[in-house]
Amino acid sequence: MIDYFSQHLWQVWAVVAVLCLILELTAGDFFIICFSIGAVFAAVSTALGLNFYWQLAIFAFFSLLSIYYVRPFALRYIHKNEDPRASNADALIGRRGRVVEEIEAGGYGRVAIDGDVWKAVSSGPTAVPVGTFVKVIDRESIIITVETC
Repeated sequence: MIDYFSQHLWQVWAVVAVLCLILELTAGDFFIICFSIGAVFAAVSTALGLNFYWQLAIFAFFSLLSIYYVRPFALRYIHKNEDPRASNADALIGRRGRVVEEIEAGGYGRVAIDGDVWKAVSSGPTAVPVGTFVKVIDRESIIITVETC
């Protein structure tokens, strides 16, 4: 059995490539397909007569090369017509809110934006009183930086 695999190792690499393609269909993030590309190059190296350790090295090399070069290109190509909207907390930048707890000079306060209350720091050197409308200009973790409107 081992003799058969050693003589027909290209078939094993072809099966690995096909399995990775099938798994990629379930994931859809162009990550597993990179291993499929590596398996194809390993199968070609088997046809060239290289030993198993060289095949593993070629598989690893071309898989990593695909992750760093093919995957970003494929993601840009697939998502080129999508609107690059900010999501989650990054969508707060540019939004307006109202101060609900005074933002002390050099300290923190609270700002309400669409019913959510965020810990905030002022971009200016002065305190911002309660009720002042502010605009979000930056975000660091869960703390937003605001300026008065």
